[in-house]
Amino acid sequence: MAYQYSASFLSKCRHALALLLAMLGGALLTGCGGSGGATGGEAVKTLTIASIAYPYQGKQVFNGLNGVVIQQGWLKDQLAKKGVNLVFTPVSTAVGGPLINEGFSGKRIDFASYGDFPAAIAVAGGVPLKIVAPVGQGQDVYIVVRKGLAARSIADLKGKRIALHRGRPWELPFSKLVDSSGLKLSDFKIVNINPSATPAALESGSVDAAVLLSDGLLVEQNGIGRVIWSTRHAPADWKMRAELFGRADFVDAHPDLTQLVVDAFVRAAAWSSDEANKAEVIRNAARGALPERIVAKDYANSGIPWRERFSPVFNPAVRTHYRSVADYALQRGLIRKKVDADALIDERFVDKALKDLKLEQFWTHEARS
Repeated sequence: MAYQYSASFLSKCRHALALLLAMLGGALLTGCGGSGGATGGEAVKTLTIASIAYPYQGKQVFNGLNGVVIQQGWLKDQLAKKGVNLVFTPVSTAVGGPLINEGFSGKRIDFASYGDFPAAIAVAGGVPLKIVAPVGQGQDVYIVVRKGLAARSIADLKGKRIALHRGRPWELPFSKLVDSSGLKLSDFKIVNINPSATPAALESGSVDAAVLLSDGLLVEQNGIGRVIWSTRHAPADWKMRAELFGRADFVDAHPDLTQLVVDAFVRAAAWSSDEANKAEVIRNAARGALPERIVAKDYANSGIPWRERFSPVFNPAVRTHYRSVADYALQRGLIRKKVDADALIDERFVDKALKDLKLEQFWTHEARS
């Protein structure tokens, strides 16, 4: 298995990381170090939620349920009644997982909406986390081959150079596809680069294929490559997942504040699940990220009904998925300590939110195949 990094790419990453750390450090400090490490009877002055954000019209914007929670303002108002300030901390996609893990480790953030792999790595490293709410039912992963390559399946890519950002959530579905095809990762030349650098690599022929999220559809639309596979045609637990994670010590010490946070995300999920809000949801999801037509196509390709796409329900596929993540990360040496996936899941807050908001029958509870 080959790991290839260009000097210019690494230089850009180091520069971007330095700038982001400086910017984020100030943002985190503004939140008084998240809850200030408050536990037990200590008063919480600031509650901090970290999530991926995008530059848009001169500012950082939060897409998805985070953006809806901010727009609705309900959580901010409820926390203010308790004398708690709400801070949303923006994190770049380039360094999202590692930076969020560092924030959790240093108790500078209390909650984060981010992906499965980075969270498993944090827990294995001794950072106690809890999944307090799903933030949807998964995102599709795409395999794109460069223009002119005749490959039609993963088997056709044997011996080829594949761009795969290692340790990121989309590595798991790719690995499952490889295993299910009777192949091994060592059958490919894995090129470890950030997705933002992938289109140029495909266009120049530096790589033959790439594993991407919905940006794979943009690559195809721009004529740089062609999608040959997606998790649309795989079991539900193959999709890349992101959840609302809470710092376990904060969750256990402040269940009342945690409940408010989960209530807000369930409210945002219900609003987003309404067909009447579909156009606005797509418009907001595209801000600073991808063209609206690509976001809409990704949603349509998923095969998930609109209402179910934003479901916060812990259906069986969630537990199955995190068991797979834990097993894979350990087997591939990404973590050294086994993560107890079942202990990671904390359903009590979503259950109460669904009951209190009278949404118990709003979403289905079964896993999709």
